Amino acid sequence: MENSNLTKSHISYFLSQFYCACVIFFVALTSMNYTKAEDYVDFHLRHAWHKVSRMYNQKAKAHDLTMSIGFILLIVDKEGTPSTQLGPRMGMEPTSLSRTLKTMETKGYIYREIDKEDKRKVLIFLTPQGVDLRREVKTKVVTFNEKLLKSIPEKKLQAFFEVMEIIDEHVEDELKSIL
Repeated sequence: MENSNLTKSHISYFLSQFYCACVIFFVALTSMNYTKAEDYVDFHLRHAWHKVSRMYNQKAKAHDLTMSIGFILLIVDKEGTPSTQLGPRMGMEPTSLSRTLKTMETKGYIYREIDKEDKRKVLIFLTPQGVDLRREVKTKVVTFNEKLLKSIPEKKLQAFFEVMEIIDEHVEDELKSIL
């Protein structure tokens, strides 16, 4: 029974993602005269994210990490972070997050504690080894971002952030209309 629920959940998620992609594609086709993939905003988002993701995964691999592990190392607070907050902040499905946290725990990067105030919450903390890795990961991220900031004029960077905010709002609206 549990497997069939998991399967239904995956199918539901896939269908919602597919529907969203179809809606975006249909709207783009009917409202614009674009014929090449490069004419679409989401093509450029996906293309750039794929390259950034590949770059960070290659850097992480040199330390026997993944980009997901690196990102978790960066967002876990000193006071502990509820495990339920990690997935939404990272855009990860619960199953993938659980597997990643298990790997991190096995490697000694994190530990879990039950919240003293709310026994239903599980808090994630970094171990000393996790803190050391966090410093290394942060250095890589900061170095890359400094290179970007030096090569992008401030006005263009501000425009980029404004456009990304608009895209985020539109995606949220699309997701709300699907769900």
